[in-house]
Amino acid sequence: MTTALSLGAGLSLADAVVPVVEPGQADGVLSLLWLVIGLPLLGALVLLLGGPMTRGAIDRWGHWLGTATAAGSFVLSLVLFFELRGRDESQRQIGQELWTWFSAGPVEVGMDLLYDPLSALFLLLITGVGTLIHVYSIGYMEHDERRRRFFGYLNLFIAAMLLLVLAGNFVGLFFGWEGVGLASYLLIGFWQHKPSAAAAAKKAFVMNRVGDIGLALAIGLMFATFGSTDFAVVSAAAERASDSTLTALGLLLLLGACGKSAQVPLQAWLLDAMEGPTPVSALIHAATMVTAGVYLVVRANFIFENAPIAQTAVVVVATVTLLWGAVLGCAKDDIKKALAGSTMSQIGYMMLAAGLGVAGYAFAILHLLTHGFFKANMFLGAGSVMHGMDDDVNMRRYGGLGKAMPVTYLTFLMGYLAIIGFPGFSGFWSKDKIIETALVENPVVGVAALVGAGVTGFYMTRLMVLTFWGDKRWEPGVHPHESPKVMTVPLIVLAALSVLGGILLLGDWIVEWLTPVVGHAAHHEPPVPAWVITILITAVVASGVAVAIWFVAKRDIPREAPTDVSFLTRAARADLYGDQINEVLVIEPGRRLATGLTTMDRVVVDGAVEGGAAATQGLSRVLRRIQNGFVRSYALSLVGGVLIVVLVLLAVNLA
Repeated sequence: MTTALSLGAGLSLADAVVPVVEPGQADGVLSLLWLVIGLPLLGALVLLLGGPMTRGAIDRWGHWLGTATAAGSFVLSLVLFFELRGRDESQRQIGQELWTWFSAGPVEVGMDLLYDPLSALFLLLITGVGTLIHVYSIGYMEHDERRRRFFGYLNLFIAAMLLLVLAGNFVGLFFGWEGVGLASYLLIGFWQHKPSAAAAAKKAFVMNRVGDIGLALAIGLMFATFGSTDFAVVSAAAERASDSTLTALGLLLLLGACGKSAQVPLQAWLLDAMEGPTPVSALIHAATMVTAGVYLVVRANFIFENAPIAQTAVVVVATVTLLWGAVLGCAKDDIKKALAGSTMSQIGYMMLAAGLGVAGYAFAILHLLTHGFFKANMFLGAGSVMHGMDDDVNMRRYGGLGKAMPVTYLTFLMGYLAIIGFPGFSGFWSKDKIIETALVENPVVGVAALVGAGVTGFYMTRLMVLTFWGDKRWEPGVHPHESPKVMTVPLIVLAALSVLGGILLLGDWIVEWLTPVVGHAAHHEPPVPAWVITILITAVVASGVAVAIWFVAKRDIPREAPTDVSFLTRAARADLYGDQINEVLVIEPGRRLATGLTTMDRVVVDGAVEGGAAATQGLSRVLRRIQNGFVRSYALSLVGGVLIVVLVLLAVNLA
């Protein structure tokens, strides 16, 4: 079916929607697909539910078990990938039926898995980067008394995300979706003795539930419309559904994606989530939680391609978010929060590419993968810096760490060059393709993405200046030192991937690989040669870098944030008043609604029930007085009653 998305002048996507075919059954090594989820899930069960008799032993080697199960899942994912790659393109959708989850009349939902080119890439990212984060955590959490539990939560997080991307229907996806939400709550609030960590975990959990309502309603609408939530069934029937139904489905799915991927207006939880241990931040931002919304939009491409309004909404939300996150990154002095604002912006780029439809799906996934490499690299690098700076997160008290921590500095530098799009590094290939596609499809959206790239150059250079370059601004008694090898080796691997991740685009490999899932876009020639656009993007990024050097590196950096700043800086420090906006638009109206409903329940509902009881009780008191046991009283009542009846009959006859 051919659809068209119109978003202003120039944006027209008219390409074939590729239906999800009925997958072939897993055989051979592919029959072990369930074990990819099973290994980390087993690790989580052992680490979290080990009995009291074995608790001491698990405490001693539990971190190795958690790491081994994640590594085993990665090795298996790698074997499955090469097995899938060796198959013909038409045979690359593999299904595995585990059991019937539930049935009600004609509706039956199975715990089914779907392994195809899209889920294959996600498996490698989740398990590969996840394993490196596990290894890093061995050193980072070495002295934490609850390290066993931490690794159990990490395993649970990995298993839930793997289920999310392997599920063969939207119900299974939702189960993994909720598992990711639970694991993120447990990990963000892992140090719950800190009130800020407990509050951040609760905030993330509640805000994600808002998005989850959208996904749950979408699944209910699918049951009502298609009688199924299987990807193959919904894909085949989508083109026959009404426009209003498809638009509603698309908007509800977008709401779910906004919650998990921290897109406006459900973005306020992401920066607070930095209260968790740094490996958690790396896992959330690079390999698991925030990528789930991008996966959902790309996986449900058969809905969005038939719902132009919803597809346009994805583009609008993504464009706002990529600029919103970039602005936040410019004003944060907390190194992890600066990187969190960056994540929000980069996920916005991915969502933008996904919103552009067939022309952008492959580039959305490419940037998701490269971002997973360089953002995990930088978050773990930030943890290494904190490790050497006595857990201080304020970059204004850093400076000159490049010489004190050479491995951390050089690996972080690779991530920095990748994210700003330095020619040859991974981000250069992935983000530039998104900007190029956006400029071709719609100049307004493309210019916004271009501006975001320039701002990225600014805030990331500012971060490098404050942290690694310039003069020392260390607190007295702080002696920066390099992290142990168990922490630096993952940094080196991720740094290499940050440099080389762009090879996935060579020969349009990733485009061709994902074609069976998302279709093949008609080639749209840009109005100018592609190299001109590349030079333009690079020049804009270089301008952002130059501005940062001029306004930050060339000036004295105070150890305390100045208060005499512009309104925009104050707003960015306050997260662009996201919490205040939520307070006015959501929380306060919700509180008033809850108060009104409580009052109505107390006054109207309880009043009716209790008032009826009181009236009955009062009437019974009156009647009890009449029943006094004297015959003369009863005779008088009888005569009075007869008299009333006679008078009524006379009145009726006279009338």
